[in-house]
Amino acid sequence: MITAEGYGLRGPRGRVFGEVSFSAPAGTLIAVEGPSGTGRTCLMLALTGRMKATEGQAEVHGHPLPRRMPAVRRISALGPVDGISALEPALTVAEHLRERVLLQRRFASRAARDRADVAAALKASGLDLDSLVKGERTAVRDLERLEALRLGVALALLPRPQVLGIDDVDHKLGDTDRELAWSMLRSVADAGTTVLGVCTRAPGDALVVPTRATGTAQDTTADLTADLTTDRTADATEETEEVAVDARTEARRA
Repeated sequence: MITAEGYGLRGPRGRVFGEVSFSAPAGTLIAVEGPSGTGRTCLMLALTGRMKATEGQAEVHGHPLPRRMPAVRRISALGPVDGISALEPALTVAEHLRERVLLQRRFASRAARDRADVAAALKASGLDLDSLVKGERTAVRDLERLEALRLGVALALLPRPQVLGIDDVDHKLGDTDRELAWSMLRSVADAGTTVLGVCTRAPGDALVVPTRATGTAQDTTADLTADLTTDRTADATEETEEVAVDARTEARRA
């Protein structure tokens, strides 16, 4: 399960998000809701162990944050997040899937197991390769927004995470596609994976965790680049923007 009490993050330009308190059992669909620039992506990254919070406390599947950030990263996965885990527009769907399989492969893995994992991830995400304009050879830049979202979810599900973080779930989606996107994430949650979906408007059946507009969108973006890191010290929030560029690169590696 995920719990938070007075959870927050203060960066060099002010508070990014704060006063977040909620409790959710495993397999919950959690909607991190708020306008762009209110720290919603930062909150999702903090709860998946990719960003160090500075206020309050949280626990993810028994691992306290920020003390056990590496452990939380091992049990969580991210969909596409700009600057961290974005899809490569020039690569095809098949190339993305093969790359992720190779990254997740262990010594005992075999081709049959890899194919089964990919098939299960595609089924969970609802991505039908045959329906794509060029099948599995379709480049990411040629995918519709919902198709790209489904691909991002499929890639994130390959390591079988306990927690799945998805950014901008409803970005550039019409009403029908928005409902299809939430239906897909609802199915993932029903199968036992806790889902953290960042959005502007949450569905009625999700556990809504609102963010508070405690800073400007510009400040939040600056704080994101300043605080994204995997092993920075407790005074990370005092780093300059020059050092922050290295922090973003480090987070992407993680």
